[in-house]
Amino acid sequence: MSYFLTGMADICSDLLGEPVTYTPKGRASREIQSIFRAEPIKAEDQDGHPITIMAPTWRVRRDLVPDLAKGDRIDPQTGDLYTIALIRPSGSPAADAFLICELSKVRA
Repeated sequence: MSYFLTGMADICSDLLGEPVTYTPKGRASREIQSIFRAEPIKAEDQDGHPITIMAPTWRVRRDLVPDLAKGDRIDPQTGDLYTIALIRPSGSPAADAFLICELSKVRA
């Protein structure tokens, strides 16, 4: 059944996303088409309950960042630099499903 969802994150990233520079700890930076939001977003917690995330967020396809870790950095090209503070699965079973990363601002 998850094959029906495969490719949806890619389509969303292409339509709604922008290039974001991702820098994993100890590795080279690379640009990833993904979705950065500074404003609050709606999501679900691990039990499927609706929540509002007040921190800036980064939605990125999990297949593009297999080694994503807390403390990695992103530069959404807004003039600010962020570190990954928390990583949440989106709830989709698709191989290319989004991860939702809560961010902490490093500099303005």
